[in-house]
Parts: sequence; C-alpha cells; structure tokens
Amino acid sequence: MAGITIGKLAAGEGVGVETVRFYQRRGLLALPDRASSGFREYSEDDRRRLTFIRRARQLGFTLGEISDLLGAGAGDERRTGDIIQAAEAKLAAISQQIRDLAQLQCRLRRLVQVCAHGDSEDCVALHLDLVEGAMP
Repeated sequence: MAGITIGKLAAGEGVGVETVRFYQRRGLLALPDRASSGFREYSEDDRRRLTFIRRARQLGFTLGEISDLLGAGAGDERRTGDIIQAAEAKLAAISQQIRDLAQLQCRLRRLVQVCAHGDSEDCVALHLDLVEGAMP
C-alpha cells in the first residue's frame, strides 16, 4: 500500500487533521518521515493505530490508558491480556459510577417528592436556602 497523507488518514477515520497531530504530540502516533513528494506519508500500521485509538476513546479509555495499552508488550498475546485487564478495570469503574448515579437519582427523586407534596419545612432545599439567606 502506498503511503497516505495526513488528510486522507484523518478523513478515513472520521477525525480532523488536528486530532491526528494532537495524538502525535501526545506520543500516541509517530510522525512519519517525509516522502520524496515532500509530504509525510502514513502507513497501514499508522491507520490501524489511529483506529485503535479512536475505538478505545469511544469505549471511555483515557489517552493515558491508551498510551499504556499501545506501549504494552511486544507480542499480541501480552497486548491482548493487557487490553482485557484494562477493559475489566474500566468495567468495574463504570459499574461503581452506575451505582453512585442510581443512589443520587433516588435521593433527587425523594427530594422532588418531598418538595412537591410537602410544605416548605419539609423541603430540604428550601430549608437550606432560608438558613443560608440565599434568594431563589
């Protein structure tokens, strides 16, 4: 496969050229040498790496986590193990966030119920506003 320009690389992955450059500055993508045409030409490996970065971002991985995954291990076996471990850690974190959000949702529903059907003394939010002297 002939090298592709940064514009074609970016367009092929649905990102902007500046996104590719940002990933290069972060060390996630290498900056290729210039071809005889004077343009930098990206390889199929660069395209696969950009695809990996984009998919990992869509799954909620941070750039730091992606950097660790890209730099981990020499072989596919080690890399697969690292990806599984990172995905399991991400799943655990998301599960905790879901539990925390569900708990917050219950508290807010209760607050709405109390404020909608009680008097101002029953509504914690109104009571706090009056104590602090805040105006609605």
